[in-house]
Amino acid sequence: MSRNTGSIWKKSRRLGFSVLETGEELTRRDTIPGQHGSPRRPKLTNYGIQLQEKQRIRHTYQLSEKQFYNTYLKASKKAGSAGENFLVMLESRLDNIVYRMGFARTRRASRQLVNHGHVLVDGKKVDIPSFQVKPGQVIEIRERAKNLSVINEALEAATATVDFVEVNKDAKKGTYVRYPERKELFTAQEINELLVVEFYNR
Repeated sequence: MSRNTGSIWKKSRRLGFSVLETGEELTRRDTIPGQHGSPRRPKLTNYGIQLQEKQRIRHTYQLSEKQFYNTYLKASKKAGSAGENFLVMLESRLDNIVYRMGFARTRRASRQLVNHGHVLVDGKKVDIPSFQVKPGQVIEIRERAKNLSVINEALEAATATVDFVEVNKDAKKGTYVRYPERKELFTAQEINELLVVEFYNR
C-alpha cells in the first residue's frame, strides 16, 4: 500500500497551507531558493492553481492519489454539489473521525490506531481507515488500548472538538452526530473545492 512519507512541514511550505490545520503562517517567498537575485516564481497557470488546490486537500487528509481520486468519483455520483459531497466523504472516513474526536494528534496517527485494530464502530472492530462512518454511529477505543500513552496524550492536548462529533474523554468514546456543514470545514479563502472538481473534469 502506498503511503505519504516525507516532511509535512515541507509540503505545507510548498503549498502555502498548513496541512495539519495548526493555523501556522506558511507564506512562500517571491524568489525561488538559491542565491540573491534569483528570478521570481513563475505565475501559476489555471492547471497549476487547480493542481495546487487538489494537493492541499489531499495532503490534509493524508491520502494517496488513487485513494483521493476514488473518493472523488464516489462523491461525484451523489446528488448535490460534487465538491461538498467530496469534503463530507473525506471527513466521514473512520481515520478522520478518530482524529476529530481527539484520540490522535494527527490523521497519520489516527490511521495507525485504526490499522492496528484499536478502534470499534458500534462495538465491532473496524481496521479499515477509509470506512465511511454514518451519523449516529458510536466510535470507541478498545478496552485493551485505552491506556495507550499516545491516546491519553492526544486527549490531554485536545482543547475542543468540532460540533458534528460528541466525545466522552473519560470513556474514550464518541458519536458521529451528523454530517458536517461546508462552513465547518474550511473557509473559502483556505480551500476552494470547486477547483478540484474542475481539475478532475478537464
